[in-house]
Parts: sequence; structure tokens; C-alpha cells
Amino acid sequence: MTTSQTTVDAVPAGEGGPSAMTSATSAKTWLAVIGATLGAFMAVLNIQIVNASLADIQGGIGAGIDDGGWISTSYLIAEIVVIPLSGWLAQIFSIRIYLLTNAFLFLVFSAACALAQDLPQMIVLRAVQGFTGGVLIPLAFTLIITLLPKPKQPIGLALFAISATFAPAIGPTIGGYLTENFGWEYIFYVNVVPGAVMIGMLYVSLEAAPMNLSLLRQGDWAGIVTMAIGLAALQTVLEEGNKDDWFGSPFILRLAVIAAVALTLFIVIELTAKQPLLNLRILFRRNFGFGVLANFLLGVALYGSVYILPVYLSRIQGYNSEQIGMVLAWTGLPQLMLIPLVPQLMKRVDPRIVIGSGFALFAASNFMNIYMTNDYAADQLFWPNVIRAFGQALVFAPLSAIATSGIEAENAGSASALFNMMRNLGGAIGIAALQTLLTKREQYHSNVLMQSVSMFEQATRTRLEQLTQYFINHGVIDRADALHRAYVALGKTVQKQAYILAFSDTFYILGAALVVALLAGLLLKRPERLESGGAH
Repeated sequence: MTTSQTTVDAVPAGEGGPSAMTSATSAKTWLAVIGATLGAFMAVLNIQIVNASLADIQGGIGAGIDDGGWISTSYLIAEIVVIPLSGWLAQIFSIRIYLLTNAFLFLVFSAACALAQDLPQMIVLRAVQGFTGGVLIPLAFTLIITLLPKPKQPIGLALFAISATFAPAIGPTIGGYLTENFGWEYIFYVNVVPGAVMIGMLYVSLEAAPMNLSLLRQGDWAGIVTMAIGLAALQTVLEEGNKDDWFGSPFILRLAVIAAVALTLFIVIELTAKQPLLNLRILFRRNFGFGVLANFLLGVALYGSVYILPVYLSRIQGYNSEQIGMVLAWTGLPQLMLIPLVPQLMKRVDPRIVIGSGFALFAASNFMNIYMTNDYAADQLFWPNVIRAFGQALVFAPLSAIATSGIEAENAGSASALFNMMRNLGGAIGIAALQTLLTKREQYHSNVLMQSVSMFEQATRTRLEQLTQYFINHGVIDRADALHRAYVALGKTVQKQAYILAFSDTFYILGAALVVALLAGLLLKRPERLESGGAH
């Protein structure tokens, strides 16, 4: 037995532990699943809802642009560290106590973030909020694959998909609306009412179980320490690397070395320990291994596109938070209608075909954005966003169902931790890569475009004369000053065009990543028994 084992005693069940083996599912079990997935939804939503309003939060607490990034980084570091620990800690304290305690603390620290007076306070509060919120994600997934019988799991996974794919898409919409109309503080208060509902549902549905504190002595402490250090260092490198010029910064270089050494040791420890924190050997199973790879790439594209679109709309089109949210709403709202239909679709169509179709549509939506122009804005993004919504809605539930179809109860905690951690890690790596790609490709396109902007070209001289005359007509008396402003304006025009071309390149990369995810999906083996999906 691994220390991440989720035992029958550790989870509630409508009909006791064996309910996962029967087709009958009690109302109490569904209440537990729905309450847990609501918690996961809020935890994921909290990442994007804050990112959408980061500039306003920085201004509100007096944080600089560079340091303000730690408002998000502290949350993400704590979240990615606690996800692999949650299965083991749930065994120690019982899933009822552990989940309810963290759900309550998540709400308390969420509201406390709205009262932060300065950056150090906000960073500490966000870190604790991330540590408590991160618990909600893997435990919701664990409850679905341990409590629900196979025929009902696609319904539970469809509910979880709302947190995994819908929450990141709708986060900027909610964040932008609240910030523009009520103030940034309300993005933290928004958790209170649904959070209270979540706690009530979990309180009445999770059955009491004794704590098992003796497991603390048996813990894989070497694995826990190396994992925590490695993931924290890696997340910091990914979040801060582009801003600090990556390995040109001694701080980033040292952290990268620490991450590489610690995570290598963690892998060695987990593969050799008698009671590992995570059973990494399940990654060598065909369906789980390729499922995790596809899920990792889904994280790259999912979080990457949620990062790139707001930056494009803000930097190139001058949109505010609420306007950006309205554009991104078309990647979120259709999913809310489509995701509940996916379990029925899985009964009629091979789930692998559903997965492939989803990745194909998601990839196509990105490829539709590779020829962007100066006028490419809300209207032009409508259909790519709708197609993306269809693709995301189709992918997650069947991918999760096939990947976890052969996972035993004792490996449920490891499977949940790995599956969710790798999606989040994919998002962090994807955003870091896109930030760097955007910078490098803008420089490349600027150099190429500037070669065409030469005083030897009549078009350049004509344009400079037009701009000079424009500034003179608008109050600039000195012609030399007007000419200088014309040069600056021309340079900004070239830079803007270079950025537009660079954004097009980022969408191409996202599409390519999803094509690889599609190939990984094609390598999935149809399970011998996936009752809900029509495979027997």
C-alpha cells in the first residue's frame, strides 16, 4: 500500500465503501461529489479571476509591476505543492476533517485577501489561500473515481470538467466585470456565498472516519521534502524567469539547479521507496501515461490561451478588464451548456473519438488566429472562441475516464495527484514559454520589418512627412520636434505590427501542442470495460 492510498474508510459512500462497485448511487454520495467539485471550481477560478485584475490589485496595495507578480506566484507555488500531498494527508486526518477544514480556511483567507494593506500581507495571504484551495482540486477528483460506480463516473468527471476547463475560461469575465463595476476587492468576496454552500454540502454528506495520525511516522518524508522544494523552485522559475531574463539571473539559475536536483531525487525516491508518497509506476501504464501527457498539453493550451488573449486585447486593442472578459465569455459560456451532454455522447461514441474531436477543434481554434492583423479584435475572435469552447468541452471528461479506467482504489490518490498536478504544471510551463516566445518573436519581427523601413524607400519618406505634418497641424510649432515625434510614431507602428505577428506565432505554437495532444489521445487503448462509454 502506498502512502497516497485512498482507502474505503477514507472516503464517504452513499451505501458504505462498496458503493463504487454498484450501479446504485445515493443522494448523499452525489451531494459529496457536487460539493467537492464546487470547491475545485472555486480554487481554479481564483487563479484566473485574480490574474484578470492584477494591475488593479497592484495599484490598490501599492505594489510595483515587477513585485506584483508574486500575488499570483505565491498562490500557484502553494497550490502545486499541496496537490501531491492531499491524498496522504486525507488519510491521516480523514477526508471529512481535512476537506472541511481546508474549505473553511480557503474562504477565510479569500476574504482576508480583500483586506490586505500591502504586498507582503497579500503574498502571505495568497500563499495560505493557495495551500488550502489546492486541496480542493485533487480530492474532488479522488471522490469521483472512488465513490461513483463506473457507469456514473463520466457524469462526475463532466462536473469536474467545469472546474478544469470552464473555470479558467470564465475567470477573466467574472474578474473583469467585478473589478470594473465594484472594485478589485470583490473578486475575493465572490467565493463567500458558493463557498458556504459547498461547506454545507460537504458537512452533511461526508461521513465521519477516525484520524490515523500514526501514518505521520510512516510518511515518505524524503519524498515530501524533495517534492516540495523541487516544485516550489520550478514554479518560481517558470513564473519569474521571463521577467528576470531566465538564466541571465543568478537567482533564477540557482533555483533551476535546485529544482532539477530535488525533482530528480524525488523521482528516484518514489521509484525505490516501499511506501512512496506517489506511485509513479502507474505512469508506465499505457492509458494513464498517455492520458497524463495529453492532459499536460491540454494545460499548456488551456492556460496558455487564457494568458495570451487578454494580453493581446489589452496591449494591441486597448481593451479594459471588462471588455476582455466579454470577449473570453464565448470560450466559457458555451462549455456550460455542452459539458453536461458529454456523458451521453460517450455512451454512443467511442470516447477516444470524442477526445480526438475535442483536441482537433481546440487546435483548429488556435490555427484560426495565426493571421492576425491590426483590426483583429472581438468580432474576429468570436468564432475561434466558440470553436475552442466546443473543443475544451469534449476533451476533459472522456480523457479522464479512459486515463483512470484501470486505476485501483489504492492508487486513486496517486492518480488524482499526478493527473491534476501535471495539468497545472503544463499551464505554468506553457505560460512561461509563451512569454519568452512573445518577447523573442517580437524582436525578430521588429528586425525584419525595420529592414523595410528605410529612408531610401519613398514610402517611408512619404509616411514621415505625413506624420510630421499631422503633428504640426495639431499644435507642434517646431518642425524638428514634429519630425522627431513622427519618427517615434513610426517606430511604435512597427513595434505594434511586430507584436501582432508575434501573437500570431504564439497561437501557432498552441495549435501545434494540441496536435501532439491529439496524437497522444490516438495512442490510448480502448478500455476493456468502460461501461459508461459503451465499451465492454
